[in-house]
Amino acid sequence: MFNYRVIALIKRELREKLLSKAFIIMTILLPVFMFGIIGVQTFIMSFDSEKSVVEIIAESETIANGLKNVIGESNFIKDSTVIPMISSMSQLKFDDYVKAKQKELLSEKITGIIFIPNSALENKKIQYYSKTPKNMRLLERIDNPINRVLVEEYFQSKNIPTEELQYARMSVDISSYKITEGEDIKEEGYGNLILSYLFSFLLYISLLMMGSMVMQTVIQEKSNRIVEVLLSSVTSKELMIGKILGAAITGLLQMAIWISPVILVASTSWFMLPNNLTIDITFLQVAYLLINFFLGLLIFVGLFATVGSIFENPQDAQSGMWPIMLLIMIPFFIAMSMIENPSNPVASIASMLPFSAIIVMPAKMAMVDVPLWQIILSTLVNIATVFAIFPIAGKIYRVGIMMTGKRPSWSEVVKWLKYKY
Repeated sequence: MFNYRVIALIKRELREKLLSKAFIIMTILLPVFMFGIIGVQTFIMSFDSEKSVVEIIAESETIANGLKNVIGESNFIKDSTVIPMISSMSQLKFDDYVKAKQKELLSEKITGIIFIPNSALENKKIQYYSKTPKNMRLLERIDNPINRVLVEEYFQSKNIPTEELQYARMSVDISSYKITEGEDIKEEGYGNLILSYLFSFLLYISLLMMGSMVMQTVIQEKSNRIVEVLLSSVTSKELMIGKILGAAITGLLQMAIWISPVILVASTSWFMLPNNLTIDITFLQVAYLLINFFLGLLIFVGLFATVGSIFENPQDAQSGMWPIMLLIMIPFFIAMSMIENPSNPVASIASMLPFSAIIVMPAKMAMVDVPLWQIILSTLVNIATVFAIFPIAGKIYRVGIMMTGKRPSWSEVVKWLKYKY
């Protein structure tokens, strides 16, 4: 399998990819792009294009006066993002009032009108009228002060001390402690949750990027007839192995560069992170991530190279790409579901299945302690997948790389698997 020709092909692939502008730019810019996207999303979510004018009308004058006092202390009043106009009005008058204000609501001179009936003291149900009634950011700002006034008004006649009333308004503050075998119990913040998302995203992007790059190279070499020159010196099997291993080593080096800042932050005291953002990562997790990723590259780069050998242009190759892309996308979505529930049974099963284990298991290891047998099983499954994929990919690649002219049908591709060499 390995000889001087394969090693020469691997060196050729490494030289082409490691020194290419695309590799250097993506290695540097992808982390910047990823954090940039997060920053832009955060900015957009926090951005208020204009001030919101909200009328808050209570059926009870007492509640209206209470709202004037409480809302005046709110942050959204201080930063002038919401301009409240508070008054009291009966239910009968309010129905006609809303109709009279319809034009102002449609023209957005008034963002919305909130009505608090007396029944809200029993069921806390209030009404909101607006052209955009699902403005969740605005409603979240208004919700807390209204709830505070209703609670104070409800308990005012109950002769409850102010301290007890303040306690009743407080939310529960949960501190999370991770239980592990043979270690002290320690509090865990959101650092490993972020780490799980980071691992999933990097694996997802890198598998798609490296796979697509190899497929494009195979298609280009096939259409330019360069592959015929290469096959005069090496066999198709050697060419495929050299191309896949070269791309896999390139991807592994790129991943090592991407996660090195994470390892640096976690293993040194140079960077002081807040307690709720502390990262807890072990050498086993890093080693597994890289080994697992390398196996994943062998699998998916092999599949993408196989698709590239079948077709002569990227447009035709799209039909063969989608099934492979789904094998990457579905595990990514499963890994994302673990952020909400790390014990998700679907994710637990997927972490030990072919293809999905490549993305799901590293994300799972970042959040929970995974038994050693599951890690070993996941690795063995990935290795078995490599050995199962390569013979099939090799047969298709050997025939497809030399096929030109008519686009082969999938039934013809199946026939290639039956050829005996």
